[in-house]
Amino acid sequence: MDAFEKNAYSDGYQIIAGVDEAGRGPLAGPVVAAAVVFPPDYVNPDIKDSKKLTPASREKLYGIIGKDAVAIGMKVTDAETIDRCNILRATLQAMREAVLELSVSPDFILVDGVNRIPIITPQKTLIKGDNLSVSIAAASIIAKVSRDRIMEMYHRQFPQYNFQRNKGYGTQEHLNAIRQFGICKIHRKSFHVKNLNQTTIDLIG
Repeated sequence: MDAFEKNAYSDGYQIIAGVDEAGRGPLAGPVVAAAVVFPPDYVNPDIKDSKKLTPASREKLYGIIGKDAVAIGMKVTDAETIDRCNILRATLQAMREAVLELSVSPDFILVDGVNRIPIITPQKTLIKGDNLSVSIAAASIIAKVSRDRIMEMYHRQFPQYNFQRNKGYGTQEHLNAIRQFGICKIHRKSFHVKNLNQTTIDLIG
């Protein structure tokens, strides 16, 4: 999980950040991007793709990453911004701002996915990078835990959608709630799901 970091160090880079996001696919709530810089030669076999971890494991690792990382940056982009500029642009901009939030300036970035961040810093994109890079995997955990906490907060404000359980994703329960109650302020109005009785939500985004 640290081979790409080692390669970057061997190429002469000194501060390497891993970047990932959580929340591109949901119908409601923000997209959250995180950037993590570890010390050189950092290894933790427990850190892996956040989707492969239990909520309890993610919470535990969130604390460990916070203690072990040289720097962590994060950016939360709300549904209104997503609707205004589309989910891909909103996600890449959130990733950029997460990098800029770091207390140190990375000279190389490892990015999960296929799209480069709009920043001049040298970078490498990695498909399924959260399975390949400890820095990206750590960023995925920070982003996921942070977003889940936000959605639990929104659950208290809008309990009818049960965001505490579905985290804004298009589960059948969530779709049924939209049919019954309509949409709320944190739903992404640019996403559309067909046949939802006059709602304007869609999974395309």
